[in-house]
Amino acid sequence: MRWAVDLLLKTVLTAIFVVLVACVSWQVISRYILGVPSTVTDELARFLFMWLALIGGAYTMGLRRHLAIDLLTQKLSGWARSVAEGFSLCAIAGFAALVMIKGGGQLVLKTFASGQVTPALQIPMGYVYGAIPFAGAIIFFYCVIFLVELWRNGPGTTDPGADAPVGGPLD
Repeated sequence: MRWAVDLLLKTVLTAIFVVLVACVSWQVISRYILGVPSTVTDELARFLFMWLALIGGAYTMGLRRHLAIDLLTQKLSGWARSVAEGFSLCAIAGFAALVMIKGGGQLVLKTFASGQVTPALQIPMGYVYGAIPFAGAIIFFYCVIFLVELWRNGPGTTDPGADAPVGGPLD
């Protein structure tokens, strides 16, 4: 199941990145060569960047390559290290569930209900804000997987980077 989510996220991130590069390239060409800046690509690039950042952060969490202050856990071992890692994962999962999924979901619903649309593209802003609960759900998913692994492996047997794949530009 995890490999399927990883593959889906890689594919989505790659697609977003390709479209983002095309939008920014066209924006530069239309502004400096044609002399008429494209408002559509400017707005689309901003929204795609939001999605790229949030989904990229969730994907990085899944690879266990996210920025972390692990000074304490590096000094600990055995049961104490597992407890610290478990607490950290629970805090991240709580944030993802309450702030990103619940709060972001409410923002999306309120935005759809208000009928707010983007100025140039005229698409509902709920789709733009949908990146927040989507990324939160992915982060929560990875936290659950990591907590199950921590519980199964027992105290002191976790290695945050052990299962992180190495490879292409998104790995």
